[in-house]
Amino acid sequence: MFFSIPLLIVALGGMFAERSGILNIALEGIMIIGAFCGILFIHTYQAALPGQPALLLAILVAAASGVLAALPHAYASVHLKANQIISGTALNMFAPAFAIYTARMLRTVQQIPFINQFRIDTVPFLGDLPVIGPLFFQRSYITTYMGFILLVISWVVLYKTSFGLRLRACGEHPQAADSVGVNVYALRYAGVAISGALAGMGGLVFIIPTSTNFNATVSGYGFLALAVLIFGQWRPWRILGAAFFFGLMKTVASSYSGISFLSSLPINSTVYKMIPYLATLVALAYSSQSSMAPRAGGVPYDKGNR
Repeated sequence: MFFSIPLLIVALGGMFAERSGILNIALEGIMIIGAFCGILFIHTYQAALPGQPALLLAILVAAASGVLAALPHAYASVHLKANQIISGTALNMFAPAFAIYTARMLRTVQQIPFINQFRIDTVPFLGDLPVIGPLFFQRSYITTYMGFILLVISWVVLYKTSFGLRLRACGEHPQAADSVGVNVYALRYAGVAISGALAGMGGLVFIIPTSTNFNATVSGYGFLALAVLIFGQWRPWRILGAAFFFGLMKTVASSYSGISFLSSLPINSTVYKMIPYLATLVALAYSSQSSMAPRAGGVPYDKGNR
């Protein structure tokens, strides 16, 4: 869960942006900004506001900072009609530099420590259930449950609301959407903003259970989330399956030494660390043959040119 849920949340964010027609490869950078702001909030206010309230407020801070980080990409992509790959790459380069510089300005070192008081040892009754209890309701975080809630909300918004219908139309045929009165520019801004909010949250959700300080990196999880998005074919429930798959690969790479069968094999530790990325290459090679990407993804829309 610690590895899968951040991938799920960030990939869902990328789904909203790309369903609107904007490629958002800046998920890595937005995750860094969100994690930085969220962890800085916890570091500053945890003594006065300990426990789950601090985490919930930090998640809101991370989401808001993710939106602010994503808006320049939206502006460049929608109004300036810039190359969306270059715009996203610029944000990915800017984010860690911003986090390191700001942290050193505030604390003289780039690490931001925090006390992890957020783990739930067991959920009453549910934690006692066989198989499901240890997996979901023991030594867990509220962020795990938030991930599943966001999955359901994303599916409902995308497929059961007029907003979702219009958003998908903007990613498939923006000219047709515009012809019936849909504001393509506004919908694309909304898609990128939602993407930023979820990516910012995902950055914080990744750091909380796996570390006790933030060092201006999310270990390439933004790029893994892009692989999850593509492997999941831009559909919420498929993204869930892809997130579990890549989460499992990451778990094997991180904890192989605790698995007697794997640790006894004459395999160098470097090979195990490569597993998630090798799995990414294989999965993308497999899924690229039946890609269901939005047809207008990455194509700037000019309202005056139909």
